[in-house]
Amino acid sequence: MAYVLATIVYLAGLERLIPYERAWLPTRREWGLYALYFVLTVIGGALAQVPVMAVVSKVAPLHPALPLWAEIPLALLLSSLASYAVHRAGHDIPLLWRLHGVHHVPDKVNVGNNGVNHVFDIVLAQFFVQVSLSLIGFSEHAVFAVGVFIIAQGYFVHANIDVRLGWLNHLLASPELHRMHHSCDKAEAGHFGSDLSIWDRLFGSYTWRPERRPRAIGLFDPGSFPRSGAIFSTLIHPLRPRRKTPRA
Repeated sequence: MAYVLATIVYLAGLERLIPYERAWLPTRREWGLYALYFVLTVIGGALAQVPVMAVVSKVAPLHPALPLWAEIPLALLLSSLASYAVHRAGHDIPLLWRLHGVHHVPDKVNVGNNGVNHVFDIVLAQFFVQVSLSLIGFSEHAVFAVGVFIIAQGYFVHANIDVRLGWLNHLLASPELHRMHHSCDKAEAGHFGSDLSIWDRLFGSYTWRPERRPRAIGLFDPGSFPRSGAIFSTLIHPLRPRRKTPRA
């Protein structure tokens, strides 16, 4: 938890020093709202760890075939593929979109609203990615190390900071790429990779080019989800009768 909070504080400080878009800086009220969603995200992560640890303890090998230094980059590569698949499914499958769409309601992209999620969206994503790694045969230490990177990377790609990674954008996900993912213009809202960007290249969802800015941030259909401030309505939204809506 100290690691997560330190990551948030560091990136929030950079947002004040080198903001990409000053209008996206959170207000005090929004920070309060983000704090509530952060608690829900932590709860979701904790709930996911119960079945994850049960599976990992059973299937993760005590003596993996590869040394840890070789396991970690390979685990990161495969976990990013699993994460890409889950994320894209969250946009393409209506039932999953009713969970994941909560994350796309805000009309800003900043380090705080990385935590704006439906609790069960976090449970499903973490469970699928971590259990996939364990079933493949990665050790608990490799799964943990990848998880530490993914946490920091998730906050980094949402950070409202004016950074340019240049050619590294073709390898790593970055704020430059991920703010395009939050665009409400379907033609440019690709970039489902939150860790590595190579899968977007491979599967045709890479839309960014140098100096390209998203036209606007948010949902294709803003009325299809409750506003972020209506937390209870957001939590029960997946239980409501479904209607056909565009997806971001």
